[in-house]
Amino acid sequence: MDADRQARLDRLLDLQDIVDCLTRFSRGMDRFDRELVLSAFHPDAVIAAGDFVGGTADLYEWASAMHGQGQVATHHNLLNNSCEIDGDTAHSETYYLFAARNRDETNWIAGGRYFDRLERRAGVWHIAMRTNVIEWSGLVPTMPLPFAHVPDIHANGAPSRSKADPSYFRPLVNRRERPS
Repeated sequence: MDADRQARLDRLLDLQDIVDCLTRFSRGMDRFDRELVLSAFHPDAVIAAGDFVGGTADLYEWASAMHGQGQVATHHNLLNNSCEIDGDTAHSETYYLFAARNRDETNWIAGGRYFDRLERRAGVWHIAMRTNVIEWSGLVPTMPLPFAHVPDIHANGAPSRSKADPSYFRPLVNRRERPS
């Protein structure tokens, strides 16, 4: 394989590792999976989010308390990502869309961007510094959840903000009946 192609493949692998890291944070926050959230950051990382500034473990406690008290479900959706890699340091900008079902049955959405400095240490990419900007926010009208009338709608598992969520089930199997 020529050197240019190998360099491109190495960059693609680095980019995928970085996107996987960013995704672990989002999934971890939505499932209240502390280990998954912490796995996205270096232990000495600094995060500035909302009125929080501090380290990773404290971020998890702050965010899970806020989301746990205020919402019954959250989705941290990652969108466009641009990333500049320079050796073992990368700077990433990721657009996000945050959606939440609030305990008062309203729906909140917000959009913004995460700015991350990632570092590859011992061959692994993790976030070393994160900040973000919230660019817009609003409430969305509440509507009934679809398919609530289907008797076996949760036979494959009900959504949960824990490791009881169906996304953790292995092997994934179908327990729902086909309609006759």
